[in-house]
Amino acid sequence: MSKTPPHHGASTPAIAALVRAGVAHTLHPYEHDPGSDLGYGLEAATAIGVDPSRVFKTLCVEADGALAVAIVPVDAMLDLKSLASALGAKKAAMAEAAAAERATGYVVGGISPIGQKRRLRTVLDSSALGFDAVYVSGGRRGLDVGLAPGDLMAVTGATTAPIARPA
Repeated sequence: MSKTPPHHGASTPAIAALVRAGVAHTLHPYEHDPGSDLGYGLEAATAIGVDPSRVFKTLCVEADGALAVAIVPVDAMLDLKSLASALGAKKAAMAEAAAAERATGYVVGGISPIGQKRRLRTVLDSSALGFDAVYVSGGRRGLDVGLAPGDLMAVTGATTAPIARPA
């Protein structure tokens, strides 16, 4: 994994944050198909040829009135009760798309857990720790970034907990 390859116009706040932090990462651009019925995460996994259990989606939630981020495998669903518990909140619900975009500075389908406008409390599903590299959005639709789960936690300030359940 190279640290600072030429990014061919792929620079996003997420990529800039990784470069600034000196985090080794790989870029995986792909052609986003707006007509795909796979959903953003499964489309990314298929396009970059990686097992969906290693590709993680970034979900914005509201927990006891505060926004937070959950990172779960694209082939799983977020367990809101488990997430609330991990955050020490009474309950959690999916955030409104507009609120997620305002807080993160990214558009839905391209929300990266890295380089967000405002650093939100972040929980990474503990399944990520079983892989040497995981893949998350690079900050726009059609760009994923591969990095070590420990680096993802360090650069986002994430904790881990079992917050995913089978889809």
